[in-house]
Amino acid sequence: MNPRLWLLLAGLMLLPAPFLSAEEKTAGKNDSAYRLIVMDPLAKPLSCPCVEGYAQRDYELLAKLLTEELGREVQVAFNESLKVALERDTDGRADIVIGKHSVVLADAQQAGLQLAPRLALTGKDGQTKMTGLFVVPATDPATKIADLKDYRIIFGSEECDEKFAAAITALKAHKVDLPASKPETCKACSEGATAILALGPDGKAATVISSYAAPLLEGCGTIKKGDLRMIGTTAPVPFIEAFVSASLPPEQQQAIEAALLKVATRPDLLKALETKLGFVQLDAQKKSR
Repeated sequence: MNPRLWLLLAGLMLLPAPFLSAEEKTAGKNDSAYRLIVMDPLAKPLSCPCVEGYAQRDYELLAKLLTEELGREVQVAFNESLKVALERDTDGRADIVIGKHSVVLADAQQAGLQLAPRLALTGKDGQTKMTGLFVVPATDPATKIADLKDYRIIFGSEECDEKFAAAITALKAHKVDLPASKPETCKACSEGATAILALGPDGKAATVISSYAAPLLEGCGTIKKGDLRMIGTTAPVPFIEAFVSASLPPEQQQAIEAALLKVATRPDLLKALETKLGFVQLDAQKKSR
């Protein structure tokens, strides 16, 4: 080889590699894949196998279906917090998010993401909504929501409509005054349940739990069967919904929605996701929010 050519090639090999931005470095992690974040509290990795055939939704199978239908890999991450999932699991991407309606909206706002609700996931009963349950210790004299005047009431997190906003609305409808200070809250249904039980029979306390969580409290041994008694419910609120990033091209959003609707045609997925009808359309008014 010509000595001058050899020296030129050697010099090029010694030049420093071009600077890569964070976005360019991330692109090496299969940037073409869709990121699916699952926040559903009934998803297998986010729940426990305490109640047979319940709260063990297998979203890995859904990711496989979406990959097949979309012709593009769908990578799934599980986390109760959208913020944590974005930081730890998905390189800041959230193309599809499946979780509780109010929680996803609250987390998306905090994260500065535009996520649009597209479909609702039906439960084993075919319903797409849930309620908040007002419960008291079994020995408490209260029998209805109106009896909770002067009670200590422990609500759920503000982002959980069924345990906060809907609960407050129900109390007002029954002429129960709210505390002058900020309402007392707890993150998990189990926390509220154990807190009012710890106060004893004369504690005059109630808490609000999610209707879907009721079987798990006893099944997981958090409380004993018969420890709590339900005295009322909130109005129904939306439960699990599939959101799609508004930043995706419209044709991709539509393709994702069409792929999710395919669950209804797959008996294996209906069973794996513990759903009667799969994903169903939202009403036009809600979809336009």
